[in-house]
Amino acid sequence: MSLDIARSIAFSGLSATSVQISVTSSNISNADTTGYTAKTANQSSSVTNGVGTGVTVTGITSTVDKLLLKSLISATSELGSADTTNTYLTSLGKLYGSTSSSDSSSTGTSLANSIASLESALSSLASTPSSASLQSNVVSALDDVASQLRETSSSIQKLRADADQDIASAIDDVNTDLQQIADLNAQIKQTAATGQSTADLEDQRNTALQDLASKMNINYFTASNGDIQIYTKSGQALVDSSAHAIGYTAAANVTASTTYTAGSSSSGFSAITVNGVDITSQISGGDIGALITLRDETLPDAQSQLDQLAQQLASAMNSVSNSASAMPAPTSLTGTASVSGGTALSASGTVRIAVTDQSGNLVSYGDLDLSSYSTVDDLVTAINGISGLSASVDADGHLAVTATGSGNGVAINEMTSSVGTSNEGFSDYFGLNDLVTGTSAADIAVNPKILSGTNELQLATLDSSSSLTVGSSVLSSGSASVVNAFYDALTASRSFASTGGLAATTGSLADYASAIVSDVASKASQASTTYTAKETAQSTYANSLSSQSGVNLDEESAKLSTLQNKYTAASALIQAINTMYSALLSAVQS
Repeated sequence: MSLDIARSIAFSGLSATSVQISVTSSNISNADTTGYTAKTANQSSSVTNGVGTGVTVTGITSTVDKLLLKSLISATSELGSADTTNTYLTSLGKLYGSTSSSDSSSTGTSLANSIASLESALSSLASTPSSASLQSNVVSALDDVASQLRETSSSIQKLRADADQDIASAIDDVNTDLQQIADLNAQIKQTAATGQSTADLEDQRNTALQDLASKMNINYFTASNGDIQIYTKSGQALVDSSAHAIGYTAAANVTASTTYTAGSSSSGFSAITVNGVDITSQISGGDIGALITLRDETLPDAQSQLDQLAQQLASAMNSVSNSASAMPAPTSLTGTASVSGGTALSASGTVRIAVTDQSGNLVSYGDLDLSSYSTVDDLVTAINGISGLSASVDADGHLAVTATGSGNGVAINEMTSSVGTSNEGFSDYFGLNDLVTGTSAADIAVNPKILSGTNELQLATLDSSSSLTVGSSVLSSGSASVVNAFYDALTASRSFASTGGLAATTGSLADYASAIVSDVASKASQASTTYTAKETAQSTYANSLSSQSGVNLDEESAKLSTLQNKYTAASALIQAINTMYSALLSAVQS
């Protein structure tokens, strides 16, 4: 072997070792870099005419298990979904409070406890029904329940609005990832064409792919040209030869009636689209999948449960208040039911409507046979026929009855009246003496006239004797029987329909409120358990991938020491060859 060949071999070894030292140093420096995989400088022997002439670095590569990476991508998507669901359901649970007074994690008193406080206030009032302070306590306790229902409802819609905004934000991140992956696809092809290593670029692409998967579930594969192509689960392209941006606009305002309907262009949540195609239903994983489910299913379910509680509470309270009267009787009564003069009146039985003075003494009255009237207009005419009363259907479509005499009021005894398909009492049907207003948890409230003290709490009953005498007392305040009726209505077993994931059940209002709180707590607990399981699974895959392709500092440090020895040996070999060259030249010249 000539000295030239020996020197070439030594220099190739020195060069190859230098490259390997550089790669190993980079591995050590990037050990904590997210997504970085250990690189290897591959080398092969150079042979000329059957004679070894050194070594050549053939490329810098990393080894990533593609199946393991795909498992990690899937687990990352599931973790993103579980994390988001857990965060939102934890917030939802805090809105409801806890039925346990020892639960320090609760931010408020549970609905069940608030209803129990109302029961307690009514129980206290029953012993002294004429007490103004105890009546005030009842009104205040009822207002607390109504306020809590409204506030909880509002907070649920706020969570839905937050979820919708988070969807828009996550889609912005997704579009950034899609564009980055498309750009890296192009860079990888360009770099590969020049014969340079694409390993670092592939690491960046895999990191972007994992970030994308945390936001939404995807399908992907590596094409023959090295591109990673990405699709929704039903095959809508997100990245092929280029990135396809996802479009979405968050709702400006979110209420209980704001919904997403596939294929609908009406006001509500808009569709998530790619190239004009609605892909909302195709996103079931990652942050966005969880947010869609929370916004469109989980939180509306919670709202429907609250609405049923609010409606049943209003029905219970109003069924009693409409069978009673305030004392003194209010100057006018305006219903809450929407009617018109031509509305057909399906009614039977008798209702008594009276005019009383401030002391509850009778001024005038009339007993109306409801089966005699075909329409609301007929009824209005009959009421107008009672001395001292004026009735009409107002501009808002509500029946209004007013005492025309100065200082007089209107009192009603429903007697045997039965109106409508639900066979409600006369006053209850029209909502003339409602204690509670509203049709859902969003707008339930104590009658503002009672809340402000303009009208008294309805605790009096109009005399139901067969005939009444003008001037006699027919309305007495502070009836224990009415207070007990309120208490019984509040605590009685009622039927609750299946809604929001809760099965149909029977029980008191407090029982149903407890069931709602327990249901939310159960969902929050399950979400936490699922999150822990998904976090463990994702961590296992991540650790496995890191073990397989990540940087092992001990191994890299040992390799660096070996490479330093090789570099020293190659340097020594070159020095020896140079010495031999000098000796040869001296011998030739002498």
